[in-house]
Amino acid sequence: MGIYRLFLTLCCLLGVMDMTTNAVERQLTFTPKNHDLDGTHNFSGDDRYLCYDTRGMVGEGIGNSQSIEKVDVVTGEETVLYRPSEIITGPEPESAPGVGAPYYSVAEDRVAFIHGPPVADVHERGYYSKHNRTGVEVYADGSGKWHWLDARDVSTTSETTPGAHRGGTHDHEYTTAGNRIGITYDDALLPEYDRSIAYLERNPKAPKGASHYFALLVPVAKKGKSRSGEIEKAWGDNWVDAQGTMRAFIGKVRAADGVAYEQSLFVVDIPATVDITTADSGSATRFPSPPEGTRIRRITTSYADGIVRCHEATGRIAYYGGPPEGPKQIYIVPAKGGEAHPDPVMRPVQVTNFENGVTGSLRWDPSGDAIACIVDNGIAIVSLSERENGFGKVTFLTPKNNTPERLNLVWSHDGKTLAYNRRALTRDATGKVVKDFAGLDILQVFLLDAPGQ
Repeated sequence: MGIYRLFLTLCCLLGVMDMTTNAVERQLTFTPKNHDLDGTHNFSGDDRYLCYDTRGMVGEGIGNSQSIEKVDVVTGEETVLYRPSEIITGPEPESAPGVGAPYYSVAEDRVAFIHGPPVADVHERGYYSKHNRTGVEVYADGSGKWHWLDARDVSTTSETTPGAHRGGTHDHEYTTAGNRIGITYDDALLPEYDRSIAYLERNPKAPKGASHYFALLVPVAKKGKSRSGEIEKAWGDNWVDAQGTMRAFIGKVRAADGVAYEQSLFVVDIPATVDITTADSGSATRFPSPPEGTRIRRITTSYADGIVRCHEATGRIAYYGGPPEGPKQIYIVPAKGGEAHPDPVMRPVQVTNFENGVTGSLRWDPSGDAIACIVDNGIAIVSLSERENGFGKVTFLTPKNNTPERLNLVWSHDGKTLAYNRRALTRDATGKVVKDFAGLDILQVFLLDAPGQ
């Protein structure tokens, strides 16, 4: 680390670099339904649209979400992309199918999202749950055309169908190139295993009815049965590069004493040459295993948390670190580095030292020169640039400590726009005030111009 960068980092840690520039918040959506961005990748490839789900209007959670939609960032026009033909609403786990957490593809005009069991299958599969869901891909042109991404096989009398899974997939994140989709995974046949991560890839050997082949990425140990160094749970994952050859994640790992646990940052390497069909889909008594040629690397031994976010062009990972019980702060590290790397430049660097920590919604500026986050309910931009003593400088674009809450922040691909959710007083066409199922104001989408725009 250069002497200037060290000096600026110390300035940041001492809290002397904060500035406030209140930008104009613009409400984009006004219709009487929730527009939940869910903290996914919501902008279309051309940044013209944002996708969202409508959970929370008739009941709690994704299980009661009734549609996947998009909104035009310029005109505010909303389009329903997908709505199930039949819906059962009620307290979870008594709802179906449940649709939510949409991700926009950059490579194609398509959106991937969670889809629970169709109502017609509830008698056989049961209601929506994290162990009972798959992915759907819908064309984003409003035509309603869609297909299943992955196949589910929970047979207990035979081997799991190759390329299928046996539980629930979640967070269907496209690579920028569109060749792979990263997911979290919860197994239904062997619940003694905790959450892990996996990926999907188009393949002619994909199971019947699905467009993609499924493969586990992290072989977790049974809950409470791990040995020193073994991972029991994997989550918070994100693609490092455009082609999907590295996926960063948070892992719960057994400590060296064989008793305590640690929570650290990892990367799994998935070379482009990996044949996904060499993965083992498992059976009723055997947990799935990854394809040949993948490799897991531990980046930190110190505490790491959050949904990690990666900057593709520079191969850097941003995550939450610091004392496990203390305020969450942002750290960055090269995906090919780590705490034990011989080169100090390749080791983690603490970027923030907010008194109350970072609330959430960590997002990279596409240029790689800054990170956006939410702190004390204000939207903050943290500079990573070493130009003009800028590293660690914090600029708040909105007031802090005001209501309603800001959440689900996302940054457009061109770097010009920040989008996020806030609750707002909303009326229907007759002028009547509308609330969600819990009596709260409606979750609407708001926009901000990014710094320099």
